[in-house]
Amino acid sequence: MVKHLSLFELNSIVREIISMSLPDSYWVEAELSEAREAYGGHCYMELIEKDERSNTPIAKAHASCWRNRWMLIKPHFERVTGQRIHAGMKVLLKVHAQFHENYGFSWIVDDIDPNYTLGDMARKRQEIIQTLKEEGVFELQKELRLPMFCQRIAVISSASAAGYGDFCNQLADNGYGLQFVTSLFPATMQGEGVEQSVIAALNQINAEWEQWDCVVIIRGGGATSDLSGFDTLALAENVANFPLPIITGIGHERDESVLDMISFRRVKTPTAAAAFLIDHLTEVYVRVMDAQETIVQNVKHRLQVERMRLERLSSGIPVQFSLVKTKQGARLDRLMARLSSHVQEKLSRAQRHLEILSQNVQPIAERKLLNESHRLQMLAQRMKAQDPELLLKRGYSITLKDGKSVRSAGQLKEGDIIETRFADGAVKSEVSKN
Repeated sequence: MVKHLSLFELNSIVREIISMSLPDSYWVEAELSEAREAYGGHCYMELIEKDERSNTPIAKAHASCWRNRWMLIKPHFERVTGQRIHAGMKVLLKVHAQFHENYGFSWIVDDIDPNYTLGDMARKRQEIIQTLKEEGVFELQKELRLPMFCQRIAVISSASAAGYGDFCNQLADNGYGLQFVTSLFPATMQGEGVEQSVIAALNQINAEWEQWDCVVIIRGGGATSDLSGFDTLALAENVANFPLPIITGIGHERDESVLDMISFRRVKTPTAAAAFLIDHLTEVYVRVMDAQETIVQNVKHRLQVERMRLERLSSGIPVQFSLVKTKQGARLDRLMARLSSHVQEKLSRAQRHLEILSQNVQPIAERKLLNESHRLQMLAQRMKAQDPELLLKRGYSITLKDGKSVRSAGQLKEGDIIETRFADGAVKSEVSKN
């Protein structure tokens, strides 16, 4: 009968074989697809290798760095590289093989060479810079000009960052009493979300860019190991093509990041960014004050010159006035003579015209009066012929009702009182039948 092994026995054999076959440690190049620190202080990593042409994975492995080693490796790595270990980073690990009956196979990390990662980071940074130069945008920010009165500041920072408060306090407490207007556009300033968060804040500012004079990207109070998000092509392209000058003060202690290289102006800290803006506006203030003093002096000099000129002119005014008075008097006399002659001529012409009109009008008026007198006589005769008194004297009578003449019997009704007038009197009667 064939002898059976338990799973534990089988795994124990595998562990012994691996322990005997791979007793040494090995330096291995790999890319991190995942890196996380466990609650107990251990660090667990997923390693991957990709095909250079197709970028598809060709090898994967699990690696662990126990707490006692990780506490020594981590600070040294972050101090040299300026970054925390994270997914996507290429690393050179010193590992040895370990197989555990319960947890299976794993590479145990003994050491990490930060210089290898630093070299890879420098290579990536150089690739980004080369891409930006090929696109022709590497120097675009440098070609911008900070507005003379740069006072409206759009700030990209974490709302809780100490550096943001330091920046605002520095601007507010400047020695010249210069006024600045700031508005915060919150963004994640450390960790893997930096790129997307800062780009989103830039898009918000770009939507109202005419309201701002410049943009300040500041970060304070965080570890330098959280700055990898500022070394990305997408963020660099956004900053390079931005229409406003961008000032960075993100606190790099090592070489400047791609974001620093591409920005309009790079300073080390948020307070340095505030000092730069204060110095710029102070220079403008001094220039304005100097220009004001120059204008005042020029005006004073000009007034003095004009005052002297007026004094010279005023001294010659009496003589000039006398000459002008004589010339103008003679001119007025000539004008009066011409005016008098012209008026006399006009009056003579008008008088002659009136005489001619009067001679022509009189015969016409006399004929008109004679005709009208004859017409009036004829009308008088006709009126006399129509006089009612003459009719009454000829034997006619007039019947009146209520003072009005009655021309028809239809105007009367039974009981009406009528008056009949004759040449020598009048009688009243009552209508008894109509």
